[in-house]
Order: sequence, then structure tokens, then C-alpha cells
Amino acid sequence: MAEGKNKPAKTPEKKANRRGAARLAAVQALYQMDIGGTGINDVLAEFESHWIGNEVEGEKYLPAEAAFFRDVVSGVVRDQAKLDPLIDDALQKGWPLKRIDAILRAVLRAGSYELEHRRDVPGRVVVSEYVDVAHAFVEKDETGMVNAVLDQIARQFRADEFAGR
Repeated sequence: MAEGKNKPAKTPEKKANRRGAARLAAVQALYQMDIGGTGINDVLAEFESHWIGNEVEGEKYLPAEAAFFRDVVSGVVRDQAKLDPLIDDALQKGWPLKRIDAILRAVLRAGSYELEHRRDVPGRVVVSEYVDVAHAFVEKDETGMVNAVLDQIARQFRADEFAGR
């Protein structure tokens, strides 16, 4: 009998893992749009057909919840003019969003969008997930900044969840 024929089928990816992969892909897509000027339709098509769930340059990208990925990317693009001033207000004085590294801008924008619009995900989960995404790209002190900024924004959008803490 050939090897591998009777292996049990893999269990489906957990929804949380698929959303985590969608967040990571969304941040990468937003980064690409920011630094490369790639349009939203091109970046969505590229990520959905070539990156998400595939192997690229030897790296295996996890399957992602495509609808969640699309929602975050298109929502950030749609609401960026509203999100950027909120992020600027939460950043330390003298460090406007335009001075922050492009990958951190993408993380903060995606996290802020999700805090405002994705009430199906608890605020603390959103903050934690985007801190984890930031860990993939930057040093620990910068992830602390992501945590602080998103926590402050979460308290604006989700005051009920963060009351008394």
C-alpha cells in the first residue's frame, strides 16, 4: 500500500486561526498598498489568488477567512481618512502617523478599523491579535506602542467593554 493513502483527513482550521491569518494577510496587503501604491482591487486579487493558503518563496501562508480579509482591507481603505486622525491622537506627541514605519501604520489602521466595525470580536481579542501580528514584523518596544495605541482607541469605540479597567 502506498504511503499516506490511509491517513486521516486533516481537521479544518479553527475559525480563530483563519481570522488570525486573515489579519496578517490584511496587514501585509495594506503595507503593500501604502509603500507600492498598489490599488485595492489588484492587492485583493493578488493576495486571494497567490498568497492566502499557498506557499510563496518557501513560506507556507495559512488558509485565511477570505471575507474577513476583504472586510478589513476594504474597510481600512474606505475609512482611512477617519481612522488616521484617531491614531494620530493616540500616538505620542511628536510622532504623527506619517512618521511611523509603514508596517506599523498598517497594523494600527487594521486594528482600529476592526475595533470600530467588528463588534463580533471582543475588543481585547482585537488588541491582542494585532499585537501578535506586529510581533511578526517589529521589535518588542514597538509592539508595546501598538498595544498602547490600540488600547486607547478600543476605549473610545468600546467603552462598555473597557469600563472600570
